[in-house]
Amino acid sequence: MTPNRHIRWQFAKAVLRQPRTVGAIAPSSPAVAAELSMVVPSTGSPVVVELGPGTGSVTDAIAARLPAGGRHLAVEVDIDLVTHLRRTRPRVETLYGDASNLVVLLDSVGVDRVDAVVCALPWSLIGATKQREILDQIAGVIVPGGAVSALAYPHAQWLPGARGFRGALGGMFDEVVRGPVVWRNAPPAVVYTCRRSASRALSR
Repeated sequence: MTPNRHIRWQFAKAVLRQPRTVGAIAPSSPAVAAELSMVVPSTGSPVVVELGPGTGSVTDAIAARLPAGGRHLAVEVDIDLVTHLRRTRPRVETLYGDASNLVVLLDSVGVDRVDAVVCALPWSLIGATKQREILDQIAGVIVPGGAVSALAYPHAQWLPGARGFRGALGGMFDEVVRGPVVWRNAPPAVVYTCRRSASRALSR
């Protein structure tokens, strides 16, 4: 099996195992991965957290931008994908767990502050309570000058989960910029880039 076919097969199995945790029909395209990874600092020794790495398409874009002194942690809820990422991308610290437990997961590897968070989670499929939990966790670890990128899909923008997510981002960050639609993706996608986190977590 060729590498690309193997990746598609891994992704398809993840969709079948947990359809409620995978919001796309294919791995993120290089164009989307590049947009998401733009929040990753390219100098210094940044700590970057990736939520929902899947088969690793965005993971590779982050790794390409991350400087040699940086640290890349990926949080994945599907154990088979965790195994896949640990085998194929050993330089990435892949953590098995749910993004709503981000603080505890990072604490287990000695991290309490991060410079950037890259999210490829299916926000439109996540309920409001859990959205708040995840964003609360991000607010608890992102440094004051840090940035967050989040993937969304225009075709799902009218779903309650998608509308609630946009509102939650506005309540958490002073700056929320919606990028242009990336048509070279299945389905077409947009990336939200967020900066200047509020001084306290959403649930407080």
